[in-house]
Amino acid sequence: MNWLREFEAEAGRRRCREDPPWVRGARLHPDVARSIQRFQVGEAGDGANLIAKAGDGEYLAAVKLFVAEEQNHARMLAELLAAAGVPTIATHWSDTVFVRLRRALGLRLELMVLLIAEVVALRYYRALRDGAGDPLVTQVAARILADEERHVPFHCHRLRIGFADLPKPVRAAVFGAWRVLLLGVAVTVAADHGPALHRLGVGRLVFVADVLTAFEAALARIRGEEPKPKPRYVPRRARPRGLV
Repeated sequence: MNWLREFEAEAGRRRCREDPPWVRGARLHPDVARSIQRFQVGEAGDGANLIAKAGDGEYLAAVKLFVAEEQNHARMLAELLAAAGVPTIATHWSDTVFVRLRRALGLRLELMVLLIAEVVALRYYRALRDGAGDPLVTQVAARILADEERHVPFHCHRLRIGFADLPKPVRAAVFGAWRVLLLGVAVTVAADHGPALHRLGVGRLVFVADVLTAFEAALARIRGEEPKPKPRYVPRRARPRGLV
């Protein structure tokens, strides 16, 4: 796939598409509102560090368009919060940790950490789309989710190139450590956003299990394999609309 062309096409569609009807207003439970505030902070970065590491040529151009999409997510979430009469917040500890991890080393590590955030976002925005029960929230979450569903294979494509020269045992060890980090992040997000997930009808264990499933599909892409659909894992004690 030509990712630059894909991002350019989406940018064109976005320019022609009307914004969601913010004047309609939105109803957000306080737990969900606090959760959205934290995700809005995470989407609001300027992407300068990633852009600086992207080199030049088509990949750099695609990364700039990716960053623009993330910034548009932050804008829409801020508008959504305003429509519900909720302010944005300036910082949150989880975003600070992610930024420091991403900036620690080179492009490959930054993309590894970023991919974790993206697969978590996939499950979160799906929960927000399906469980909020408000038309404006549903529309905003659906738009962001559609973008995130393109972002994951975009990063996987670049990481496949980045891991291509590593010996298989080294790559397996890296993937193992990566899984541990992903699990830690997924559990932390499930705990931190647990009240909101409960309101959206997703148990904590179900959330973590779905994030792990999405991550394994991403790893398959990076290995050059076609991700195989797996049956959705539902923990024995998970309840459709309760905390586990």
